[in-house]
Amino acid sequence: MATAGGEPVVEPQSLKKLSLKSLKRSLDLFAPARSLLFAPDAESKRIRVSCKVNAEYGAVKNLPADQGRAAQGKGAAAPSTALALTGTQDANDARREGTSNAIVPAPLMLPKAPESAVPGKNTTVLSIPGSSDRFSTSALMERLPSRWPKPVWHAPWRNYRVISGHLGWVRSIAFDPGNEWFCTGSADRTIKIWDLASGTLKLTLTGHIEQVRGLAVSQRHTYLFSAGDDKQVKCWDLEQNKVIRSYHGHLSGVYCLALHPTIDVLLTGGRDSVCRVWDIRTKAHVSALTGHDNTVCSVFARPTDPQVVTGSHDTTIKFWDLVAGKTMCTLTHHKKSVRALALHPKEKSFASASADNIKKFSLPKGEFLHNMLSQQKTILNAMAVNEDGVLATAGDNGSMWFWDWKSGHNFQQEQTIVQPGSLESEACIYALSYDNSGSRLVTCEADKTIKMWKEDLTATPETHPVNFKPPKDIRRY
Repeated sequence: MATAGGEPVVEPQSLKKLSLKSLKRSLDLFAPARSLLFAPDAESKRIRVSCKVNAEYGAVKNLPADQGRAAQGKGAAAPSTALALTGTQDANDARREGTSNAIVPAPLMLPKAPESAVPGKNTTVLSIPGSSDRFSTSALMERLPSRWPKPVWHAPWRNYRVISGHLGWVRSIAFDPGNEWFCTGSADRTIKIWDLASGTLKLTLTGHIEQVRGLAVSQRHTYLFSAGDDKQVKCWDLEQNKVIRSYHGHLSGVYCLALHPTIDVLLTGGRDSVCRVWDIRTKAHVSALTGHDNTVCSVFARPTDPQVVTGSHDTTIKFWDLVAGKTMCTLTHHKKSVRALALHPKEKSFASASADNIKKFSLPKGEFLHNMLSQQKTILNAMAVNEDGVLATAGDNGSMWFWDWKSGHNFQQEQTIVQPGSLESEACIYALSYDNSGSRLVTCEADKTIKMWKEDLTATPETHPVNFKPPKDIRRY
């Protein structure tokens, strides 16, 4: 078609139409036979496979023949320790004795689809150096079972008695060595002595002018020791029911005290950041164990070194050399104040309670063993453990948890109930202790009551099974 001038007229076309025409021309140019695929290029395939082989197996592809056979023979004769996991000292000892705890190569097998794996088996694919390139260098390994100790079954504890009598918060408790009575100290500035069997009041001692924060009963003398916020440490003669000695030296309130089990020495710790050592008989101030940066709120004594162990609000635990009066060791594992310590009556170990965690340490070196497997998530004021391995911890929110000492498993959680007329905010436990038989537990609370607990004799492992899951990761601090 031409115009009057003889020039051709271009028919207008859309962009889409032009694109399709261009695609058709390209296809006609480069693919004359549309139904046939291009033949694979042998050289391209060889280069691609060579690159993959070099990337995956370059380190072991060109091993000498003798070395390869020797490595295979050695691998067949003894289990490979190349993939052995580093474990505890017990695991290393067992490995030296001949029991293999290492991950060893499984028999070679053709690769299978993921659906063919056995359901319920947790497996890991590991690359085994030195195995044949004919099949695959992957072996299917079954995960090793957990080495965490299984918890011992303990009967649940229940509250069977509530004692009222104090006019203030009950802050401290101590038991008679004969297991006939126990004494409690309170914010009403009195010390009351109660009959353990019946729970009746036997005696009230007055003399402190502030709340009584610590109590201890001597096993060799008829003496009761008390300490309070009034900076005073008193020795009571229970035959005369009066104060016979006072120990002066603390510059602020005294928060804890303990008696040495074999010598006549009294240990007290308080807000002046010092643990003081007193001679019971002469009232003499033997020494001051200085080193903490904040309040010393927990202390216990042992017959052998370290004879004194203290916990403080500065988050540290210190072992003390009683003869030299110096620090033997400082444990800095906690991140919050260490308000409670509990020495196991049989084992050479102790536990420490803080708001961040409950940790267990060995004695005498203070090696960290493990954390308890749950977190109470409150400020822990008191802790006690009996010979059966039941650890009880009590918190500011009125929670009391029971733990298995060996495994760290929390097998029971209780919440205290305030007595009628008290505020809900007074559901707080300040102190707790087992009696000398370990069959009774007594708690001192902010609602001015004393609660007594014992094991439920009707419980069995069938009615209260242990719901235990071993931890996946073990913290080393």
